[in-house]
Amino acid sequence: MIKSDGSERKNYECLKCQDMKVIVYRVHNDTKWVEVEGFSTLVPEAKVLESDFFLGKICTPAQAWEWRSTYSERCECAKQDRMNNLLKSSEITDEFKRLGFQNFATDGKPQVIQDAYNCSLTYFKEFQTICSNRKNSIALLGQPGAGKTHLLMAISNNLMKKLSVSVMYFPFVEGCDDLRSDFNALDAKLERMKKVDVLFIDDLFKPINGEPRASSFEIGKLYAVINYRFLNHKPILVSSELTVDELVDIDEALGTRIYQMCRDFIVLIKGDRKVLNHRLVGA
Repeated sequence: MIKSDGSERKNYECLKCQDMKVIVYRVHNDTKWVEVEGFSTLVPEAKVLESDFFLGKICTPAQAWEWRSTYSERCECAKQDRMNNLLKSSEITDEFKRLGFQNFATDGKPQVIQDAYNCSLTYFKEFQTICSNRKNSIALLGQPGAGKTHLLMAISNNLMKKLSVSVMYFPFVEGCDDLRSDFNALDAKLERMKKVDVLFIDDLFKPINGEPRASSFEIGKLYAVINYRFLNHKPILVSSELTVDELVDIDEALGTRIYQMCRDFIVLIKGDRKVLNHRLVGA
């Protein structure tokens, strides 16, 4: 694009930072620098765009020495790019990316559903405080169709969008099938499951015909992931139709690690399926 003066105008995706992802400011010598929550360095109480400084909008050339100090911060577009990359790499479907706390219905629901909602919301609010502790994880267990996946997905989406925390979604049945079908990618997938900030395991050991799906292959690979995260204090989000005792019965070392990580945030949803399973409401 050509400007009125004949020079070329660049088409920036972000006009604010001109695609530099960082905005630079000038700060006057008399400006006070203060501590601000969420920032690791002092922040000036007042600042002006460096581009305006160079254009002579701020001061005369003789006064330029008064504005020698600079301060820079990431542009909002960089934050948006990171959020988009986190969402893309999470392996969460577009439909699930729309799930949040605001569209989870609690009105008229049994107390245990409200307990699951409150536990999930509290977990998200306390995440930054507990994320490096041993008990830094959450498990929603029991009744299918009660909203366990929705609530844990709400946590995941909020972690990525509001806290820039990376999340990996691992639907147990489909995920294990993928691990079996592509051994060339097996090690890389397991390594990512170990290292990602938060791992969301959905429908762990989902029963098939009343029997938990738990082959030696699945237990062995999952134990390696959970044990790594257990030892390195890396959070997990777990949904399962099984109780803690049933998880421990499948593999005690694995089940007890999950319990110890999630013990401060566990809800067991049990009761009348026609009341708890939203798919059966009105049946």
